[in-house]
Amino acid sequence: MVLRRKKKTGVKRKLLLLFLVVLLWFNHKEIGRVWYPFEHQEVIYHYAEVNRLDPLLVAAVIKTESNFQTNATSPKGARGLMQIMPDTADWISQQRGGAPVPPEKLLNAETSINLGTWYLANLFEEFHGDPVLVIAAYNAGRGNVRNWLNHQYWTGERKTLDQIPFLETRQYIRLVTWNYKVYCYLYGEDKQPLYNV
Repeated sequence: MVLRRKKKTGVKRKLLLLFLVVLLWFNHKEIGRVWYPFEHQEVIYHYAEVNRLDPLLVAAVIKTESNFQTNATSPKGARGLMQIMPDTADWISQQRGGAPVPPEKLLNAETSINLGTWYLANLFEEFHGDPVLVIAAYNAGRGNVRNWLNHQYWTGERKTLDQIPFLETRQYIRLVTWNYKVYCYLYGEDKQPLYNV
């Protein structure tokens, strides 16, 4: 009697596990979208188009920088979805012919995405469309990346990330490129990624 009950319980567990695996397989994208949200899509798509960027890369940067938390503030003072430093925001605004940006405005989703996508596009222009260099510069600063390349500390290639002197930047590049691949899979509608990372 006890043996028969254990067999029934074992069979029930196996059926439940099989059911969960099948459910996960058929709903894996929906489940993935819970862990990889894509909030502010309309704003991201708009500014990505204006700045000729892949909106999924923008989403990957936001996921990495703030996990889509509009009020995110780093210990160093970077603010908002795209974690822009107030000095960088003022520089971007100046380059575009605008006035300084009050730091609290960086917590506004549209302001952060507007400034952040312009900055990414500017980095793409400077680094000749190389997404790995752009991602590195977004994290470590364009001056550091130029210095690493000029002094041959880093070749600038994805396969040589361990040459980068900053551990945080190495990890950042890996995380953004992973997030980009995930966003392409979950939201890319079976299109090829725009950037090869």
